[in-house]
Amino acid sequence: MKTWKTDLHFPYIGSGPYCYTNSIAMMLGERSPRTAVIEFATSSPFGMQLIGGTLPFFDPYGWTPEATIDHALAVMGFTAEVVNGKDADDALSHLEAALENGPALVGPVEMGHLRYQPGKNGAIGADHYLVVLAVDGGRVLMHDPQGYPYASLPLDDFMDAWRAETIDYGSPFTMRTAFRQVRDVPEEEIIRASIPAAIRWLSMDGSHDLPAGSLGNGDAAERLAERIEAGCDSELRDDLIHFLIRVGTRRVADAATCLARVGHGQASQIAAEQAKLIGLLQYLLVVGEDATTASVLRELAPTYDRLREALINQL
Repeated sequence: MKTWKTDLHFPYIGSGPYCYTNSIAMMLGERSPRTAVIEFATSSPFGMQLIGGTLPFFDPYGWTPEATIDHALAVMGFTAEVVNGKDADDALSHLEAALENGPALVGPVEMGHLRYQPGKNGAIGADHYLVVLAVDGGRVLMHDPQGYPYASLPLDDFMDAWRAETIDYGSPFTMRTAFRQVRDVPEEEIIRASIPAAIRWLSMDGSHDLPAGSLGNGDAAERLAERIEAGCDSELRDDLIHFLIRVGTRRVADAATCLARVGHGQASQIAAEQAKLIGLLQYLLVVGEDATTASVLRELAPTYDRLREALINQL
């Protein structure tokens, strides 16, 4: 199948699984940067990982939202108070106290316990973030950026979700409150200030608490290609087509948009190329063209080194 060689990049606006980004934007209100800029500031577009050699994510090696949210807020000129409840009672007490002064950003939570979402009947190992508005009468009122404004959930189900026992990062009962702007930072400055962190994540620097066999960037893409070529099981296919490709494509497309805004033309073109390649995987996996899927992943593999070099060269 022909892949896209055009240099055209057209920014995307629309729905997608941007849970922590949309939650942050809600908390910051009218002072919030655009979601593309928030996502860029978290460094999420800059890499690929294959956890334990089996579970793919189109985000950096060793990356999680909790590893970067507070850094991103600082770059954007904001602070927030992070609270980790000692247990369910302590967490609920902190939440109710915080809600007296406004909404709270809660997460990670286990999405499978959010029973207002159709088909969610228990833990599925999926992380999520949302904004809690009120706790009253044994129910929790929240804005869930997955597409459920003013969602209502029994308190017991909410606490099961917030306990996050099946989420492999972060701490149980985590929330962020008391968001405060300490300086006004233009979006272009946020983008420029976030590029050194993007390079570090692309370089896979530092220590990472990952299972044996985990791979990053080009090696992750190559190994995933081999796995799909050998036979893509239904669980992997579902994970890719329902979530991983959608969020991965949007992240990198937003990165291309942000990089173009600050004159990083070469890096923007490479990010746009990545977005087109990852986006192409959606159709291929839905219709079962696994051999072509593997070929596209192998085309994606060298782009991570190319993007890192382009960012370094344009500093």
